[in-house]
Amino acid sequence: MLDKGGKSIVALMAALLVAIFAFQLNASMLSPALTTMQNELHTSAAQIGLIQTVFYTSAALFALFLPRLADIVGRKKVLLGILIATTVGCIISAIAPNVPILMFGRILQGTAGPLLPICLIMLHVRITDEKRYATLMAILSSVNGGIAGVDALLGGWLAGTFGFRSVFAAMALVAIAAIIMVWIFTDESTAADTPKMDWLGVVFLVLAFLATYLAINEIQKLAAANWALVAILFVAAVICFIVFWQVEKRKKDPMVATHYLKQRRTWGLLSTTLLTMTGVFAIMNGVVPAIAQDTKFGTGLSASVVSFATLTPYALVGLIFGPVAGKLAGKFGYRPVLRVGLIVTILGAIFGIFVAHDPAIWALVLISVLLGVSYAGTANIMLNGLGIVLSPADNTGYLPGMNAGAFNLGSGLSFAILYAFMNAFTKSGGPVMGYSAAMVAGLVLLLLAFACSFLIPKPEGDQA
Repeated sequence: MLDKGGKSIVALMAALLVAIFAFQLNASMLSPALTTMQNELHTSAAQIGLIQTVFYTSAALFALFLPRLADIVGRKKVLLGILIATTVGCIISAIAPNVPILMFGRILQGTAGPLLPICLIMLHVRITDEKRYATLMAILSSVNGGIAGVDALLGGWLAGTFGFRSVFAAMALVAIAAIIMVWIFTDESTAADTPKMDWLGVVFLVLAFLATYLAINEIQKLAAANWALVAILFVAAVICFIVFWQVEKRKKDPMVATHYLKQRRTWGLLSTTLLTMTGVFAIMNGVVPAIAQDTKFGTGLSASVVSFATLTPYALVGLIFGPVAGKLAGKFGYRPVLRVGLIVTILGAIFGIFVAHDPAIWALVLISVLLGVSYAGTANIMLNGLGIVLSPADNTGYLPGMNAGAFNLGSGLSFAILYAFMNAFTKSGGPVMGYSAAMVAGLVLLLLAFACSFLIPKPEGDQA
């Protein structure tokens, strides 16, 4: 399986997969170790939670501009830089004597946020056949959602057996392996046009996103939220985005040309991604596990068992079905496959209303499998793929970067919006009504995402 340069595509895929693992482990492996971290560092749950917030915020911010920087200075060069920073972050976290130093380590680990889009762009440079690319892209994207739950289980075992520092050591070893493989098996590439990086534009885009992200984090506190702070942050976000727009209009070589921002390839895709994530993320990562653990109105599963009935089937099915979705995209096109995935995700939300009223373990497993196929294994992968194939040749990094931002904003908004509905209706009608209201809110958002999917333009080379 060789390409025109005589290098193995299998070796390239292996290198990119290990690089993606390096980020995924940083995101998922630590979750079961949080209590161990709290005990070993003699700190509070709130401080440990803040460590996770810092990591995800860092990942979201770096994802906005590093793909564009990779276009200009070289994708292999930036990917290696990211992996080196991640490795250093893992080592710092492993030896951290206190929470502040651990936070610094997690910020460095967050540089891996744009690993998937950069890997997908590098793959697209090597694989010019769109059908073949769709299949291989889906394989890379499917592992980005978790390695069928094995990563979390391994993290829990390592933390329980050797302490939380062993989890970071394992992450560092994978990142070092990724550095070696990327160095040997990948080629350097840049965009068709390589001007100087527009750092002024980067600053205002990052500030706009950061203000929005912090506002959403505050909104998630619901009744305890500081609404004056939320208003200030949203105003700051709007001002920063207006300044960003004005900077891009006047720059000779902007980070994102404003005529691209006005095109459907940008706002059509970003709207669909944002609405899809907002509609589905908190259902699978919050509402369904809550029903599973509810001893009075749910199935009463323990915290140690609930993942096996909900998150494990979801991740496993998504991992298996991802390559199938890629094959289908190569045959029928990204947009039709995305829409089918959204339709089935909508049916999953409707089934979720039934599950809320008549909870059973089989129903929890079924909704997990259904959303694993439709969202994790299909819609999520198509949205990532569209970010690559819709990008213009002279700026391949801007759309995947902004799309990554839409994924991150959507995940935060999902908890803010769906939990607001769940809490409001729980107060007025009880927990069952609350669970149902969250499902209905997700359903409405997914219907809007389906409508927005018709605004996404047809990619060049799409077989549909």
